[in-house]
Amino acid sequence: MNGLARICWITAPIYALLGMAFGIWMSASGDHTLSPVHGHMNLLGWVSIALYGTFYTVMPAAAESRLAQIQVLLAQAGVILIVPGIAMAIQGAGEGLAKAGSVIVLLSMLLFVWVVASRIGRTASAV
Repeated sequence: MNGLARICWITAPIYALLGMAFGIWMSASGDHTLSPVHGHMNLLGWVSIALYGTFYTVMPAAAESRLAQIQVLLAQAGVILIVPGIAMAIQGAGEGLAKAGSVIVLLSMLLFVWVVASRIGRTASAV
């Protein structure tokens, strides 16, 4: 397994565990005000990062590019910023961190689209 896939497959389950623990905490407290935080942790942290890891496992040559490395770095940074940023926004402590995280997550996905399209194009023409 290549380095990028390994990073994704180590961090994705950590995000899942944190998201689940947070969901259980909300359920136990009866306060679901921060449910968007739980949702974003699970969808962006667990699902998206795991899908990136799957792609980079199946297409290891794609993981060798500098663009792919930047994509994974941005995805990780985006999750780390957006999750507490959403909590802060809900609690009225400002939306800046959530906005910054959102833009970073979006840039990461745009880079992922580019990496996938360029790799799929090479694979299709090589067959």
